[in-house]
Amino acid sequence: MHIFCNFALYKLTMDTHYISSEPVSIDRIFSIIERGEQLALSKTSEAAIVKCRAFLDEAIPESKKPIYGVNTGFGSLCKIAIPQEELEQLQRNLIVSHASGVGPVVEEELIRLMMLLKIQSLAHGHSGVRLATVQRLIDMFNNDVLPVIFEQGSLGASGDLCPLAHMSLPLIGEGEVIFKGKRMASIEAMRHFNWEPLVLGSKEGLALLNGTQFMSAHAVWCIAQSLRIGKAANIVAALSLDAWHCKAEPFDHRIHDLRKQVGQQDVAKQILQILEGSEMFHTDKEQVQDSYSFRCIPQVHGATKDVLSYCNDIISREINGVTDNPNIFPDEGMILSGGNFHGQPLALTLDFLAISVSELANISERRVYRLLSGSRGLPEFLTNGGGLHSGLMIPQYTAASLVSQNKQLCTPASVDSIPSCNEQEDHVSMGANAATKCKRVITNVWTVLAIEWLTAAQAMEFRRPSKTSPMLEDLLEKFRNEVPAQDGDRYLHPDIEASIRFLMNS
Repeated sequence: MHIFCNFALYKLTMDTHYISSEPVSIDRIFSIIERGEQLALSKTSEAAIVKCRAFLDEAIPESKKPIYGVNTGFGSLCKIAIPQEELEQLQRNLIVSHASGVGPVVEEELIRLMMLLKIQSLAHGHSGVRLATVQRLIDMFNNDVLPVIFEQGSLGASGDLCPLAHMSLPLIGEGEVIFKGKRMASIEAMRHFNWEPLVLGSKEGLALLNGTQFMSAHAVWCIAQSLRIGKAANIVAALSLDAWHCKAEPFDHRIHDLRKQVGQQDVAKQILQILEGSEMFHTDKEQVQDSYSFRCIPQVHGATKDVLSYCNDIISREINGVTDNPNIFPDEGMILSGGNFHGQPLALTLDFLAISVSELANISERRVYRLLSGSRGLPEFLTNGGGLHSGLMIPQYTAASLVSQNKQLCTPASVDSIPSCNEQEDHVSMGANAATKCKRVITNVWTVLAIEWLTAAQAMEFRRPSKTSPMLEDLLEKFRNEVPAQDGDRYLHPDIEASIRFLMNS
């Protein structure tokens, strides 16, 4: 599942985004990727990088104290001093030894996000890298030379050491890249551009590997998808409300004003806007109340909306910060070793995000079940000739399976910690696991919502000639151009896939 609908058009624009220390929004990041914009460093970032590196080059020979990761070993090996003549070898060794990832290869859009976010972090001028190193990352991004990065291997503690090592391998002529749709040795792609492998200076390997860019790239993807899901869930739920002949009363603003929950108030308002002009919604209904999965849409969807706002804030802060170690402050003449690489802010946020978004699928599946129940004038499983035909019986099974899997995936990763590095890293965030789990949850949620949309659209066929709102009728007309109404059993996998695409692109 791709973030960007027109991803095949990548790199068609020559617009340039200038990287600086100014905050960049998640929406802007997507614009850069989706439009295929080129990257360049602003003059202020160039100056900050050069200034920081010059300070570090001067400070190392004069320092009478060890500087972590600059002239010492790494992790619990920080007690070992490294001679000046071996500092370059130290950085190379760091990258090759830490590139120990396993599992599936990270999707290309996430690799691009990782590279962009790493460049953004280095551009603040507190990491000590050389300008040439940042420029090589930019050149790779601009020419779509993507490092092969593996999904598993990060503890989310000293940053994403393992995946960022794989991202950094091509800088020194090692590892593999994806170029022009082919996976190849990085040195082969470098020859194509007449690029020489870089010889990293002191601190550079550590600056590249320390950081939260694997987690934060996933977090950016997840929050953007989740915000889109929140809007889609309201549209889908609105169609289900009309298809199951639900009452309008639970969406009256006076009810929600009493509780004062902002997300709840917003969702109730949005549902009414979506259903404005419906011939069905505001008519009298026989039932006294509707079941919670319909009546409590504002309360459930609204709670998720509030969580998304919180998560968006945390993730936005993270991508605009500096997350490597040690941090260099040339104006103060200081090199400070801390723990900005620790992934706890993202680990907790990604766990919270997964839980909140999964609830949109949880309540959606219950609405599907009701629509198929053979009540309120609808035929069982939304098919004529039930028995001979099973109708939409089994898509509900699929939705239930995904909802159940999400419940397992929503077990928080951040509550776990396994010490590493000879107890030097004795508390880890497991944020990378939270990230990959959250991505799977979100993919499942899209599918469950698409099944509800497919189901509600089929239910509407039995409500004709009555019409829902103009907005929903327009969407239904477009949907029927891609997925015809069922008049008997047929192969349903293509219908579900088409529904997913339709919902994501609407």
